[in-house]
Amino acid sequence: QVQLVESGGGLVEAGGSLRLSCSVSGRTFSSAAMGWFRQAPGKEREFVAAISWRGGVTKYADSVKGRFTISRDSAKNTGYLQMASLKPEDTAVYYCAGTRMIVPVIAPTDYDVWGQGTQVTVSS
Repeated sequence: QVQLVESGGGLVEAGGSLRLSCSVSGRTFSSAAMGWFRQAPGKEREFVAAISWRGGVTKYADSVKGRFTISRDSAKNTGYLQMASLKPEDTAVYYCAGTRMIVPVIAPTDYDVWGQGTQVTVSS
């Protein structure tokens, strides 16, 4: 059974930083791409970032480009989302997701397993 567990969320002031982690078990982590999504209250889940199976290719939503960095450590079966220059509009529940594809993809329907989410709140 595949499990993804996020951690690292919390409350931070605008302009601050957080690093989210996504621990993967039950699947060969290094054989597939992974992604991060977020969902704010009253809004649909939206794509944030994705990384290819070897980490060489990344994709970002325009709203986070230049501020967020996605990475992965296959030896630790863990993915990361480093978030900097946080804004109040970044407030959301953040989810990591696993796909069977090797290239980074942005559609939620391309992902077949999801974590439980971690809350990120950015105060103004």
